[in-house]
Amino acid sequence: MVIAADAAARRLGVHPGMAAAMAQALVAGLIVRDADPAADAQALDRLALWLLRRYAPVVATDPPDGLMIDITGATHLFGGETATLSNMIERLAAVGITARVAVAGSYGAAHALARFHAAPITAIDAGDHAPLLMLPVAALRLPAAMIDGLRRLGFDRVGELAATPRAPLALRFGSEVGRRLDQMFGHSSEPFALIEAPELIRVRQAFAEPIAAAETIARYIAKLVDLLCIVLEERGLGARKLDLLFYRVDNACQSVRVGTARPIRDRKRITRLLCDRIETVSPGFGIETMVLSAPLAEPLDYRAGNSNLVDTPVADISELIDVLANRVGDGSLYRLAPVASDVPERSVRRVAALASEGGSDWSGEWPRPSRLFSRPERIETLALLPDHPPAAFTWRGIRRRVRRADGPERVFGEWWKRDAETVAVRDYFQVEDDAGERFWLFRAGDGEDPDTGAQNWFIHGIFG
Repeated sequence: MVIAADAAARRLGVHPGMAAAMAQALVAGLIVRDADPAADAQALDRLALWLLRRYAPVVATDPPDGLMIDITGATHLFGGETATLSNMIERLAAVGITARVAVAGSYGAAHALARFHAAPITAIDAGDHAPLLMLPVAALRLPAAMIDGLRRLGFDRVGELAATPRAPLALRFGSEVGRRLDQMFGHSSEPFALIEAPELIRVRQAFAEPIAAAETIARYIAKLVDLLCIVLEERGLGARKLDLLFYRVDNACQSVRVGTARPIRDRKRITRLLCDRIETVSPGFGIETMVLSAPLAEPLDYRAGNSNLVDTPVADISELIDVLANRVGDGSLYRLAPVASDVPERSVRRVAALASEGGSDWSGEWPRPSRLFSRPERIETLALLPDHPPAAFTWRGIRRRVRRADGPERVFGEWWKRDAETVAVRDYFQVEDDAGERFWLFRAGDGEDPDTGAQNWFIHGIFG
């Protein structure tokens, strides 16, 4: 029997469930390989472990070809839900894995949309059942015989089944149909066997009685942090990412993920970062287990402390950066670093807030504006060609007369990046208007040869 088929085979009519002899008769020269379920399961576990280390603290396998990921509280690390899903799809595609990703308020709904919806990325809000009602009954994860029986009775869509009274269905098919419907619509939860990294540093606290108060949760967070720091100290490591999982009495799981700019093992600091996220946790009817782990830990950078006798105290802003990054998102907090390029918009790049200094700098004979526009803006000018500064220019509807100017500074294109820059030229001028404001203007071209540029004028920055 055909267990799996690639896209080319499916286009030729081969599909899972077909007899292998029929598939070979249908397609001449069909490449057939023996199935290896054990190796497939191991590969799925490795993929789940990769997702666990990169995207979210809660990952489970859904054999034979699926994964369950709880991204609650982790999407801000990648710039939001859409950015997280796009990043996931792109990275899987880079290693030859075609995937469809669905996000929904329940695992049953996400499972159904990922397998029975054509779009590579699908996201619906919790409680939005309209897209689910149009799915086939096979999306309910029912046994094949039961799905066949439902179709014989005329049930083709989930919506038709959901609109039918439960009692006749239970009488004929048992409670399985109602249970799967409740799981799809988020009325009941289901347990998972979560993937754990073998090297993962993890501590756990179970409660005889469920807890729900924020003060109680904060107290036990501090205790878990103490236990985690003991393990980190034994291994000589500091935490870079921390995952805190809350297992509720209704089998639901809440998660919190925080990151740090540098490896840390400061108990107070870690406790503060985690307690700041308590408001995002919904304890429901109570939390029965809390698990704290460090999915990313690195060797701690031991440095001698500052001495008041010989050293000048150095301010450590890493704690402030950690607090801000976990509130606004790691990608929203950065600093600018120089890049070795004469083209102004390419001479700067974003780096992590505490990234080490690179070897490049902005030193040069000509000053650069304190504010550089991401894209130069077109202006209207009055200037003599080929190398005179403008006598006046109009920017954003305001005409400014140039009182002083310096230039030109000629910047050539980078021919190794694209052919169009082989002869491209820009002439930059620093100008000052009657009000004393200073601007950085340039002309695209050398003022004579049209091949070097269109001879249009632009403003690229403002001097402070």
